[in-house]
Amino acid sequence: MKERKYSSPYELDGRIPLRQAIPLGLQHVLAMFVGNLSPLLILMAVCGITTDAGYGALRVSLLQNAMLVAGIVTFIQLYPIGPVGGRLPIVMGTSSGFIGVNKAIALSMMSGIAAGTITTNVEAGIYAYGAVMGASLIGGFFEAGLGFIIKPLRKFFPPVVTGTVVVAIGLSLISVGIGFFGGGSANADYGAMWNLFLGLITLIAILIFKHAFKGFPSVASILLGIIVGYIASFIMGLFLPHTMIVDGKEITCAYITNWAQVKDAAWFAIPKIMPVKFQFNLGAIVPMCIMFIVTAVETVGDTAGVVQGGLNREATDKELSGSVICDGVGSALASFFGVLPNTSFSQNVGLVGMTKIVNRFAIAMGAGILVLSGLFPKLGAIISIMPQPVLGGAAVMMFASIIISGINLITTEPLSGRNATIVSVALGLGYGIGSTTAVQSFMPEWMAYIFGGSGIVPAALLAILLNIIIPKDKKQS
Repeated sequence: MKERKYSSPYELDGRIPLRQAIPLGLQHVLAMFVGNLSPLLILMAVCGITTDAGYGALRVSLLQNAMLVAGIVTFIQLYPIGPVGGRLPIVMGTSSGFIGVNKAIALSMMSGIAAGTITTNVEAGIYAYGAVMGASLIGGFFEAGLGFIIKPLRKFFPPVVTGTVVVAIGLSLISVGIGFFGGGSANADYGAMWNLFLGLITLIAILIFKHAFKGFPSVASILLGIIVGYIASFIMGLFLPHTMIVDGKEITCAYITNWAQVKDAAWFAIPKIMPVKFQFNLGAIVPMCIMFIVTAVETVGDTAGVVQGGLNREATDKELSGSVICDGVGSALASFFGVLPNTSFSQNVGLVGMTKIVNRFAIAMGAGILVLSGLFPKLGAIISIMPQPVLGGAAVMMFASIIISGINLITTEPLSGRNATIVSVALGLGYGIGSTTAVQSFMPEWMAYIFGGSGIVPAALLAILLNIIIPKDKKQS
């Protein structure tokens, strides 16, 4: 029998041995696994899609679908279908960048129902979730269209613009992470010391794995830290039955009480298509489409980063176009499964730059692991019952690291007077007004659509506009 000739994992194309490809692919899955699911957990909490509200089965189904979709869209990115895909080692998954906008859309839809401005016979939270899905479907195809004209648009998105957008995304998520760290702002025991203690245990565990170890424990520090948090919550629930009085009611610390949900979940199940009905609402569609412009900019940056860091060259227009089109088509596909927009994962771009492992077959093994994970509901059930402080302990670090990524992008060019002005005004005015809903009270309806309760969109628009208007410094010309 003729011996197979294998390629190097440092080459883009070619087959490497499975004993190499599987762990290398798993490494990428571990780097993004939690980040792929946390946006969904956050939006479900905002919309009231909780186990306590009787939505345990829906939660498990949506988490299951999130893993399946991430795997499918990653395959398309690796092995393009026509113009869809960049043919690059880019891992796709549920975008954290949309959390701020989606949260604002959901709260707006739910308050509209409460005020009687939206007529529907379904529960407010489910309607709001459906509105996000409808906006994601339209926004996904909108971004795909942008991908076909990416070449003439590149000049409008230098690092100072993309970096400012990424910083705004990170800033919008900090309060979300802290909300979970404290136990969930909707819960009666929000801010209780046992929640802060559990979140701190999880965060410390992540830091220990990240910086005291090398290899697998360091790469999988988020996942391992969450496992430690799970164990700590179980111990606390058994041996630390603390109580507190809130509004005359006694609240008891009781973590991990929903194991019946894991027990009842099937070992294997075919994912459900359209688990939540689409709702199409202009108040959701407009800010979502603007956010898809922002995420297209971020994807351009991620694609350029993975090509420069892993292949030591600049990305071609075809690669950039394929990546952005895949972002859009993948996000539209995700909406049919009740999953939030799927985009390139920046942490995996960083992993490629650090390891120089660019072999598509190795990344494809990771995509296969994600698809298989999406077929086993018990895994989704285990994640679904995660105590909120455990998620918060991981989220505060993940979300803050997004800000660092944005700063790194901004400082790839000298932070001159011009660039400093762009960053300052975009974040100070754009993000400031956008994230302060009270100051938007008297805005006309069309302007409220743009701001959408999130600072990301106005910060992005201001950064793009100022980059066009303000003359370049002489050294930049």
